Amino acid sequence: MASACNFQSRIFLFVSLVAVSLFSFDSLHAQEKAPLPGYVIEEFGKPPAVPVGPLSEQLQSAVTVAFVDSMAQSDWQEEQTIALGEIVTSKDPRIAWLIADMMRFITSRRFNKELADAASALLGIEPPTRDHWGVITDHLIAWDIPAPPDYLPVKRAIFTTLVPGWERIFVEGDIDWRHVSWGGVLIDDRAYDTTDARCNCIPAADNPEVSSAEDATWLKDEDIVFGIAVNGEFRAYPRRIMEVREMVNDTLGGRHLGIPYCTLCGSAQAYYTDRLPAGIDRPILRTSGLLIRSNKVMYDVSTFSVFDTFLGTAVTGPLAEKNVKLTQASVVTTDWGTWKERHPETTVLLERYALGRDPDFRNGRDADGPIFPVGNVDPRLPVHEDIIGVQTASGKPVAFQRSKAIVALKNGEEITFENVRLQLEAGGIKAVDADGADLGSHQAFWFAWSQFHPQTALWSGQS
Repeated sequence: MASACNFQSRIFLFVSLVAVSLFSFDSLHAQEKAPLPGYVIEEFGKPPAVPVGPLSEQLQSAVTVAFVDSMAQSDWQEEQTIALGEIVTSKDPRIAWLIADMMRFITSRRFNKELADAASALLGIEPPTRDHWGVITDHLIAWDIPAPPDYLPVKRAIFTTLVPGWERIFVEGDIDWRHVSWGGVLIDDRAYDTTDARCNCIPAADNPEVSSAEDATWLKDEDIVFGIAVNGEFRAYPRRIMEVREMVNDTLGGRHLGIPYCTLCGSAQAYYTDRLPAGIDRPILRTSGLLIRSNKVMYDVSTFSVFDTFLGTAVTGPLAEKNVKLTQASVVTTDWGTWKERHPETTVLLERYALGRDPDFRNGRDADGPIFPVGNVDPRLPVHEDIIGVQTASGKPVAFQRSKAIVALKNGEEITFENVRLQLEAGGIKAVDADGADLGSHQAFWFAWSQFHPQTALWSGQS
């Protein structure tokens, strides 16, 4: 994603840090936490001791000067350098979160390194030689370093000063603001059904026009599509379109749908956005320009309520106050040739929604791993292994390794878990119950599913 801000060019670059030796907090002042998994220690080392309680007045003042005042004045001056030195001297790892938040927007290599050195000193690690922001943030996430007291107001000052439109996004809610970072694009805050208007954002599509399969001559049989079936109606959403739109608000089979696609986590999902409790209007889903551990943060443009993209649960704003949770429809990831052969009556979005682009980010741009920080990843599968994810009737999340499931199903084997049964569907896989009812499954990369469902069960064809 391309940078949308150049605020950093106004920041004074010659930042001198106070050289300090690392310090271990007395165990009485350290935060007691459950031990980290062995694979985290092996990859990231042992975490630093973390103090508890509020910041001292002097340290709180330094935080304000370094992270709030610098934003307000659009400059980094000597007083900020002094404040950053006081922060480093405090040896409080919690403040590294704020340093990382500021680093995300810094384009100056020199200043970015200076900030990385400060965060490294607080965390007790060697300063990174590349990807400064990513390395620092990965350690913070993997070690689960707590946020400093009054974290959100300071983070909000950083983010809303640099990128307009987030004032109503950065509010209290059931969301871990530590993990929220900038995806490099601006918020899509266009009103409903105005998505033909240009924007400096990832542009959602509302009520897209469709054609028959016969008329969709622009699609090749091998092109990847996301197939959705509702009440006997079928529609294909080509990946080529979804990679430049990332969000569609549509109607299929008499039901309203919000369909987010996260290119970074290989996941297209479909949420029903109708039949909600009385007094709640249809949410119109948009891309916020923010990420949580490399997964897009979506929100309702009417109420600015943020949703957990993987779970469909409103986590901030008026819809969170009303406990809105959207129900999923299954999305089948397959190729166009197989989908249209299995469902010749299918409709498909028009080529113009691809905006003249023919990208294929899949395992290209991020072939060497997630390009945004994700922290630790459950080691049971490779990070980019495809899984089919679904929640059982008991609420248990379960992931099925797609490659092995495809082979097993083609061999006539039965794959079940509690009330879940997998079946082949037009070249892909979907989860149904014993009666064949749709359970709302979708495909995703393992790292994404496992971090949003840390207690997930895993079927990998070994049982």
